[in-house]
Amino acid sequence: MKKIKYYYNTNTLRYEKLVTPLRVKLLRFFGFIAAALVTALILVSIAFRFIPSPEAKLARAQYQGMKENYDVLNNKVQTLQQEMASLENRDNQVYRSIFEANPLPDSARAKLIEQKKEVEKVEAMNEDKLGNELANTLNNLSARINYQFDSYNDIEKLIKNQGEKLASIPAIQPVSNRDLDRIASGFGMRIDPVYGTPKMHKGLDFTAPQGTPIYATGNGVVKEASFSAGGFGNHVIINHGYGYETLYGHMVRIKVRNGQRVKRGELIGWVGSTGKSTGPHCHYEVHVNGVEVDPVYFFYNDLTPEQFDRLLKKAANGSAKSLD
Repeated sequence: MKKIKYYYNTNTLRYEKLVTPLRVKLLRFFGFIAAALVTALILVSIAFRFIPSPEAKLARAQYQGMKENYDVLNNKVQTLQQEMASLENRDNQVYRSIFEANPLPDSARAKLIEQKKEVEKVEAMNEDKLGNELANTLNNLSARINYQFDSYNDIEKLIKNQGEKLASIPAIQPVSNRDLDRIASGFGMRIDPVYGTPKMHKGLDFTAPQGTPIYATGNGVVKEASFSAGGFGNHVIINHGYGYETLYGHMVRIKVRNGQRVKRGELIGWVGSTGKSTGPHCHYEVHVNGVEVDPVYFFYNDLTPEQFDRLLKKAANGSAKSLD
């Protein structure tokens, strides 16, 4: 039931029914609406200022993701720069040791063309695509760097093996022969000093006083250090690896033992005349893959071209008798 309000009218001195004019009702109504709208605007402004919208949340999440990606990519770029610096240093060392020159990299030759293409490509991308493309590029660069590291490791091993091989191949004379007057008999058919018949002489005979030092002509391992009564007497065989072996015969005394590792120029014994020999000398042979070859072609480390020519003529004297 609707509540009826009354008021005391002083003019008529009686209670009369209270009636609100339509004008007042409308003013009250529009006042309420205006207050509600103002309150709503205030609340919305506060909400927009302190409570992010879904779009703002998404934008902030994207920004945070991009920032994290940037930090990761920045760290990766710094790592790649350090690796590239290491590669450049190793590259210079490898080329310097092999070619003694710095080559022009392929990237430098195509730099201007590739730079223009990259600028056009980047301008056409938005931030997400740019980040993804940069990440893919860095991953690809990382893979290439790892592959390049493996390649350089292989090259370093080849260089090391090549150095070991060069140090192992026989390259000097087994006895001191500065005046080139100690070659008594060369490689080839010679007259046997005992039987007086032609016989294949498979090495070089170096005449020297008994007790003259004999040196290893290359790095290697002593395969045999023993005595043979009817052959080379006290002799040493060195396995140099890579298919090379050398033999040193007729020693008065052996200094090395089986299995010992020796280096080029290391003393291995002394000149003598043991075994089948007609005088103090060192019989020297070079074997390549089990085949005897002329040792005169393995003295390139201690002879000039003129000395080698003289030694070659002395060793080629077919009329000389061998001493064993």
